[in-house]
Amino acid sequence: MDFELTEGQRVIKAEVRKLANRFPLQYWREKDWKHEYPFEFVREVASAGWFGTAIPTEYGGAGLGLLEGSIVLEELTAGGAGFDGSNACHAVYFNSHSLVKHGTDVQKEKYLPKIATGELRFQSLAVTEPNAGFDTSKITTRAVKKGDLYVINGQKAFISRLSETDL
Repeated sequence: MDFELTEGQRVIKAEVRKLANRFPLQYWREKDWKHEYPFEFVREVASAGWFGTAIPTEYGGAGLGLLEGSIVLEELTAGGAGFDGSNACHAVYFNSHSLVKHGTDVQKEKYLPKIATGELRFQSLAVTEPNAGFDTSKITTRAVKKGDLYVINGQKAFISRLSETDL
């Protein structure tokens, strides 16, 4: 198995690193000190098209995969943003991938093009539960199909990035 990056992946890596390097350490210190969300950084990542990396081309994305999305996140982190930068962006990949794989055609057409451009912020994750924390193997919330609908039973302790999401 070949673990070398393709030429296209190396280009992604270099371009994302350039973008990340435009936000100096002082920017991240200030966001941390003030407990502020890095809106400017997220807008730059979105406007450069990186939120659409793993979204199919028919919905306005680049049509690449989660490996390329992972390269984007890795370079955002390594380029100076650290965890704060990649954490502000990673939910876009998790959430849009779920929508690509399991959404209806109507949902995909309505949401994916706007997620790809950053027009629609899709940042939140509802993972933590009172008895599971972040251990997803212990999550007890379930969705059960009842006719044409799903009934969701369970509880969440925390929904990350809720104030930075539109959906």
